[in-house]
This record gives sequence, structure tokens and C-alpha cells, in this order.
Amino acid sequence: MTPHDLPEDLRLATRSPAQAVQDATGRGGMDQIRICGGRPLRGEIRISGAKNAALPLMAASLLTDETLTLTGVPHLADITTLANLLAQHGVGFSMNGEGAVSDGREIALTAAIIDNTTAPYDLVRKMRASALVLGPLVARCGEARVSLPGGCAIGTRPLDLHIKGLQQLGAEVGLDNGYIEARAPLGLTGAEIAFPFVSVGATENLMMAACLAKGETRLVNAAREPEVADLAKCLIAMGADISGIGTDTIVVRGADRLHGAHHHIVADRIETGTYAMAVGVAGGNVELVGASLELIGVVADTLRAAGLVLEATDRGFRVACEPGQLTGIDVMTEPYPGFPTDLQAQMMALVSVANGASMITETIFENRFMHVPELARMGANINLHGASAMIRGVPQLTGAPVMATDLRASVSLVLAGLAASGETTVGRVYHLDRGYERLEEKLSACGAEVERIKAAR
Repeated sequence: MTPHDLPEDLRLATRSPAQAVQDATGRGGMDQIRICGGRPLRGEIRISGAKNAALPLMAASLLTDETLTLTGVPHLADITTLANLLAQHGVGFSMNGEGAVSDGREIALTAAIIDNTTAPYDLVRKMRASALVLGPLVARCGEARVSLPGGCAIGTRPLDLHIKGLQQLGAEVGLDNGYIEARAPLGLTGAEIAFPFVSVGATENLMMAACLAKGETRLVNAAREPEVADLAKCLIAMGADISGIGTDTIVVRGADRLHGAHHHIVADRIETGTYAMAVGVAGGNVELVGASLELIGVVADTLRAAGLVLEATDRGFRVACEPGQLTGIDVMTEPYPGFPTDLQAQMMALVSVANGASMITETIFENRFMHVPELARMGANINLHGASAMIRGVPQLTGAPVMATDLRASVSLVLAGLAASGETTVGRVYHLDRGYERLEEKLSACGAEVERIKAAR
């Protein structure tokens, strides 16, 4: 299968970078989001399936020649990008639920024959998660050639742990002209791999590879994120033998082959936290349907400490916040189960309008305060000190034209716009389209004045 054979909703041209962005978003790379602030949010928001779970799950389809069916797949540019990458490896696709379906799509992926083990730069550069094809390709085909990836500009995030892990499993791995080249013609062999630091991507890649390795593999200091657990549960449904799910030691006993399966993707905890914080900055009362307080753990505790009210419901949980209720709080990003780095920018928008001072410390990624100058343009009082930001809450932000620098920064500017007086326009919203499904529609349905301004074609 080629990208042009995909269902239209998953098709992505790979011509110029500008065209690629436009095709990836499906709505144009130069669109803007316009927000008129000061409107409280009331109603319900259905939480989408987790992008960070969907991407490795899609890559797992390479491990079997049978069909892997995923439900709850969100409509996102990154999903489209990976679909196109998998298509050029030979993965066949069928899809139900095109268009604006609240519960997401069902996608069936079949890698009956993998006729190409090269993941080219044109596709991989768009998204770091593309590197997740490396482990499955080597495990099943004995070889892979994967371009070094791109993605958000929030630090180097090297693939050293992926490479060293594959080498420990017996693969020969080298770098050539910007490509990772891995070979294991006799197959992979189980090993104990101790990560020097927690890496979600490396945990996922090596867990997938280990499923087809000979013998037992132990991943020590493994990532514990719910998305990692979701991948493990899907692999077990495909016939893998995995124990230690949710702990820092994952044990995989290799199998000769995996089979097809059906799997429903876990709810997106980052989207959940983002919309909970949106209620905090805008005020109001919203039920987040399909989410759970358990899934967001420390985030729920943090938001309660900041003054939000969160209560479980039969369908998810309700979040409420009254004007003047927000209180400054100190937050430090940490690997799961700590406060996620992917909610750091949104938290900064929240405490920018809280009573008192807050300190946010980023320990995961360098360069992840790029949203600070844009928030400052809206009147936020933020001072940076190395990896920490001191935020002194202000009574009111002011709308302004701002520019997104990465995925999470872009949504923090939308949240700030909800709290600001006047009009805010957020540019480069193709970042948003990589990780948030129909954001303007979901917020508008709860009373926000948010709209997409289409770029001239």
C-alpha cells in the first residue's frame, strides 16, 4: 500500500514542507485560532483517545501479519503522518468513523507483507514518534532503516536509549547519512536492559521488539505511563507474554509470532488535564466525559490545590471553578506518576491568573519555556530562572496576537485567551492540530467564543 491508497482522511502528500503541513492538518498550516475571552465554560466535553497511546499501538501492527483493529482513534495530524509512514511499509488500512465522530475512528491495520523496511526522512521528520517503527521492523524483518526524526522543538531528545537497547538485544546498529540502520538477520535475543533514565519512547520501542525476541527481556527503570500500559495490554491481546505492567520493571517473554486483536485506546490524560485547566482559567462547570480522575492522578491533586473542584461522575468527572478561586501553587514536572511535562505550559497559563505567586520547574525537557514570551505579550508576569519560572498572578490578561512554538505551548495560549479581555489570535495552529481533536468545536460547545480563521488558499 502507498500513501495514496489510504482512506482520504488518512492521506498525506509528501511534496513541499508547506504542502505537507497543510495536508497533515487537513485544514491548512497557516490557519489561526481567534478567541474572545471572558466567557465561562458550561456543558460537557468528550475526551478523545490518547494520541500518545494511539501512535505506538499503530506501530505495533508491524509485529503481526494479521489485522490489528484499534477503536477510539483520534482525528489528528500525527495519526495521519504515522498512517502514511506505515502505508509505505506495506500496511493496509480500512477505517470506520470518518468525519466528526465524537468517539473517534476505528482503524484496521494489516501488515500481511512488509515490502519496505526504510522509514524515509520526508515522513519521519514530521514527528518523533515515527521512530517507534524501528523496534517492530527489526524484530519482524531482521532489518530497518529509519531516518532520525523531527517533531516539536523542545530539546534534543536523542534516540540513544533505543539504539543501545536494540544492540543489547543483539542487533547491529549504526548511523548513516541521518538514518539509523539496524540489522538482526538471525533475530533478536532477550536481555536485561537497564535505562539510565526513564524514556517512554525507548520503553515502548524495546517492549515491542522484545515480543518477537528469543527468550526473556527485562526492561529496568521502564516508563510507567498509562500509554505504555495500554500498549502492553494490546500486545498481550496479540499473544505477547508481558508482566510488570505499570511498574518500573517490565518482563517480556518472546514469542515466535503475534496475532491480530481488537483494542480500544485509553482516554487522553493530557487532553483531559488541558480542558480541566481551561475551566480553571475561564471559570464555569464542565463534565469531562470518558475521562477519569484516576487517569490524571497527581494532576487532579494539583488542580484541587490550585482551587478547582473535581468530582467523579458516572461518565467521567466534573470540574468547576468560580471567579477569584484560583490560588498560586508550585509545580515540578517529573516522569509518571509525577506531574507531566506535557501539561506544564497549560499550568503556567492557569497560574498566570491565580491569586499569589507560583513556581513551575521543568525537569524533563530543555527549551520548554518557549511559550513564556508569548504569555508575557498578554500581560502575564513571568520571570525565568534556569529551569524554573516564577509566575505572579495578575487580575486580568489582555488579548493579543501570539504565535505557537510547539504543541503544548500552542494550547496554553488558547487557554490564556479564554481568560483574557479582548481578542487573542494564535498563529501556527498546525501545532495544535497535531495533538488536539476539534479543539475549537469542543470549547465553543461549552460557551467559549473560539473560531478557526482559515488561511487564504
